Amino acid sequence: MNHWLMKSEPATFGVEHLAKKPRRRAAWDGVRNYTVRNMLRDQMKKGDLAFFYHSSCEVPGIYGIVRIVTEGYPDPTAFKRGHAHFDDKSDPKAPRWFMVDVELVRRLRKPIALSTLHANAQTLGELLILKRGNRLSIVPVSAEQWHAVIALE
Repeated sequence: MNHWLMKSEPATFGVEHLAKKPRRRAAWDGVRNYTVRNMLRDQMKKGDLAFFYHSSCEVPGIYGIVRIVTEGYPDPTAFKRGHAHFDDKSDPKAPRWFMVDVELVRRLRKPIALSTLHANAQTLGELLILKRGNRLSIVPVSAEQWHAVIALE
């Protein structure tokens, strides 16, 4: 099983939005970065777990845990003219953008703030969210890092 950290802005789509979805499931759509697209398409597998990270908010940090419930498939929002994620260069016959579906496993008892992650950087090793300049919306997390983060809850 792989582990991930998936970032979203809670004003757009946060853990509370996911909790209100039927079966607590939703598509993780709108990714428009080739590195992340490749992870969605090639590496994320059904059953993988991910931290649900809130970014661009008052207290950025990890707010929940999600399970990947589908492997990567073409993101239909790329083909919908007028949609915020529309890409006029994307072709349904050779899709450029991919997505997965996620299911909320649980909200954390208390969020793990980015400041807490930074304060525990030595324990967390090379956790990519802590690297200066990292702007990827999805990053891999090692099993060791996963357990170290869970221990901070």
